[in-house]
This record gives sequence, C-alpha cells and structure tokens, in this order.
Amino acid sequence: MALSAYIVAVLHRTSLGVAGLDAQTRFDIGAGALASFAVLQLLVYAGLQVPVGLLLDRFGSLRLIVGGALIMAAGQTLMAFSDGITGAVFARVLVGAGDAMTFISVLRLVPQWFPSRRVPVVTQLTGLVGQLGQVLSAVPLAALLAGPGWTTAFISAAAAGVFVAIVALVALHDTPERRVNSGEAITARQLGADLVSAWQHPGTRLGLWTHFTTQFPGTVFALIWGYPFLLAGEGLSRGQASGLLTLFVLTGMAAGPVVGVLVQRHPLRRSWLVLGVIGANAAGWGLIIAWPGRAPLPVLIILVLALGLGGPGSMIGFEFARTFNPPNRLGTATGIVNVGGFVASLVSILLIGLILDARTGGQATYGIADFKVAMSVQYLIGAIGLVGILRTRKLARARMAADDGVVIRPLREVFAEKGWFSGERIGKR
Repeated sequence: MALSAYIVAVLHRTSLGVAGLDAQTRFDIGAGALASFAVLQLLVYAGLQVPVGLLLDRFGSLRLIVGGALIMAAGQTLMAFSDGITGAVFARVLVGAGDAMTFISVLRLVPQWFPSRRVPVVTQLTGLVGQLGQVLSAVPLAALLAGPGWTTAFISAAAAGVFVAIVALVALHDTPERRVNSGEAITARQLGADLVSAWQHPGTRLGLWTHFTTQFPGTVFALIWGYPFLLAGEGLSRGQASGLLTLFVLTGMAAGPVVGVLVQRHPLRRSWLVLGVIGANAAGWGLIIAWPGRAPLPVLIILVLALGLGGPGSMIGFEFARTFNPPNRLGTATGIVNVGGFVASLVSILLIGLILDARTGGQATYGIADFKVAMSVQYLIGAIGLVGILRTRKLARARMAADDGVVIRPLREVFAEKGWFSGERIGKR
C-alpha cells in the first residue's frame, strides 16, 4: 500500500521532466527559468527532510503518507490550470512538500515489517519499485501531453494521487500490530538533541555523502534534463526518449536486488559498492562528452545503464543511517541522509540551466555541444561528494573501532593474505 503512494509520488516528482519543452512553450520561459521550477521543488523537498523525519519519529508513516499524497494532488491540479509562471511555481512547491513526506515514511515501514537480515534487500526493492513512477511519467503521462494535452495530463496525475491517499488511509498500518498512536509530546530540546546526535555520528554523514554523490546524476537526468537532452541534443524521437527513460528505471530495478544482497553479505564493504557506482556514472557521461557530435543509440544505452545504477547506490546511504543509529532517531537520520542527493541535484539542475541559457541566449535552441558543456558541471559536484565520502568513511571506521572493536582491514591486505593477483595464486589455479 505504501509503495503505491511512493510510485505516484515519483510520477509527480518527474512529471516536469517529460513536460519540460511543453512548459517552456506554455509559460514562455527559457532553460534557466525551467530549471528554477525543479530547483525550487527540490529545495522544498530537501529543506523539509529533517522536520519530516522528526515528525515521522513521533507520528508514524500513515499520517505523513496520506497527507503527502493529498498535497501533491493539489499541486498537480494547480499546475493543470496554470497559465502563468506564478501558479506553476506554487504548484511545484506543493509537489516538493508532499514528496518530502512520502519516501522516508515508506522506508520507515521496512524494519517494522521485515526481519533485520532482510532489510537491506527490501530497502533496495522499496526504492526501486517506487521508480516505476518514472515509467508512468515517461510513457502514459508523455502520451497524454502529446495527445489530449497539458490540462488532461496533470489532472490525471492529480487523480492518481487522490486515489492512493484513499487506499493508504483504508489499508495501511504502521506496524503489524496495527497503526501507532501519536508518540509522547517532545520538547524542542529533545528534538535538537536527536538531530545533533544523528548528525554527529560520522556514519550518518557517510550516508549523506553517499546519497549526495550517487543519486544526483540519475535525478538530474530523470527529473528534468534527460528528456530535453535526448530530444533536442541527441535528436531522438519522443518514443525513443521514453524508451531510454524506461530502460533507466528497469536497470535500477534489476541492479537493486543484487546490490541489496551484496550489502547483506558484505556489510563492511558497502563503501566500495558506492565508489563503483560513482565510477560507472562518471564513465557513462565521459563517453558521451568525448564522443564526436551526437552519440549513436548503443552509446546512449550505455549511459542510461550506468545512470540506472545510481538509485541502488544511493539506497546504501540509508543502510548507513539504519546501522549507525538507534531506532528512536531513525527517521531523523534518514531525513538527514535524504537531503544529500537532492541538494546535489538542485545545484546541478540550476547550473545546467544557467549554462544552457548562457550558450543559447535564453532560447530553447539547444545543440549537442551545448548539452555537453552543461552536463560537464556534474563532475564538479561529484568530486565534492567523493571527498566527503572518503573523509567520513575514515571517521566512521575509527568510530566503529572505538565503540565496538570492529577493525576493517584494507582490501589490499585481504587480497595479499589470500594470494590474489600474485604469481603463486595464479600458478595454483
């Protein structure tokens, strides 16, 4: 029941991506203004994560999921009938606010309903099944925009939001023991203490930087700039672009369970999976940028496959939050982690829009060269995140050694002990 609400939340979140070019025509705006829509939406989302996490620890998932679904439905209804930029901006604020209440509320249900040994895999499945909302925006919503038009498309999205709110209200329970009542009233001092305690643990900050670095390339692509890049930059048809966005989602869904199992079996090597995902994203965009002119379809498929790993990689950040924090502040820690990727995304989206405007004079006449220059800014954001991961990983390992006596040996020592990559080992084989 909760996943149905999250799927529709992702539909709302990514609806502006497939409607980007239509929005520029409807509101007579350039790339920078279009990017500001998404930036404002993500700014609201990221800014509400910690307050929502604190509310989640007190009130449980049900109330926040229902409220979030209704708020997003209101935003999409406003967008359906907006002819000016003011209404459209307010509509995206509502979508961002409702979206902020949904994902971490759904994620909070996982340890309530599943044994701890299964949580890593179920967490991956939770995040990735939810990405079916991107398929809904890339295919049926895009078809409605191309056919009946703007108003019908966004009213349909709003109706889906109202439907899942009703379903959640009727059928969703916070725990197998039915719904939870509101927790005891807590003071501002207690809220602040939980927030500070969660932030001070380096494991929480490792989760934040993990989410920051792995999540933003896929979000930038799916939320707003992927569709214009494929249409205006690479010259694909709407059908081909929708197909690639669908492949992006399916890649994440296929990779997620594998990543979940690896995290479950090798919990002390999770950061190496994160670094592998970062390398794949960087290599995918590097191939596109280095390719002379427009890239052929097989190369674009490689990019999409690489970006599709970002979702599973970002979910490892929530595993850091879960394993380094007690249950009573899990919502707060999860909210902190979830800020990371969306801050990186909003900064990247805004910078890409500003660069495109600077190169085209604010006109929607983008070429592949314009997109290559603009998309390169992602390497700067990724480098910042990588430094954060390496620094907090070192601090988290030191904290584990001090608190629990757990010492994580460098991989080179493990490989040397097992004789891997040595002549002796190869000779025995």
